[in-house]
Amino acid sequence: MKRVMCASAIAVAGLLVTPAVMASDCAVTVESNDAMQFNVKSLQVPSSCKSFDITLKHVGKLPKAAMGHNVVITKTADMAAVAKDGISAGVSNDYLKPGDSRVLANSKLIGGGESDTLTLDVGKLAAGESYSFFCSFPGHASMMKGSLKLSQ
Repeated sequence: MKRVMCASAIAVAGLLVTPAVMASDCAVTVESNDAMQFNVKSLQVPSSCKSFDITLKHVGKLPKAAMGHNVVITKTADMAAVAKDGISAGVSNDYLKPGDSRVLANSKLIGGGESDTLTLDVGKLAAGESYSFFCSFPGHASMMKGSLKLSQ
């Protein structure tokens, strides 16, 4: 009897937890804040997805001009150069050089209380390659970055 009750409790707990963990295999929400932080340090992109949506939600209060955030995806080897080139592109270009082929996907620059969704073409990712996501707002990439990996 105790085994049945214990198994039932575990099953119910699993049902309560599973939807949050497995909300969608091909989409994720990343939060940013006024302390120049993302709430995640790594993202797993399933190779079974044709596209992968990343919704950026700025949970802070500061405006875009003071504490704007975006999500930019590049090969890790290209990240520093893309961030550097983006500074001269300015806020009107979301701090990204227009037409930069090194950028695999990016959201728009948003301020506190805003959100935006980018769609990554998973076909652009290669197994074994190192990818990163970061914020291109000047000075943010050193703290606001993480790894992105294609998973089987």
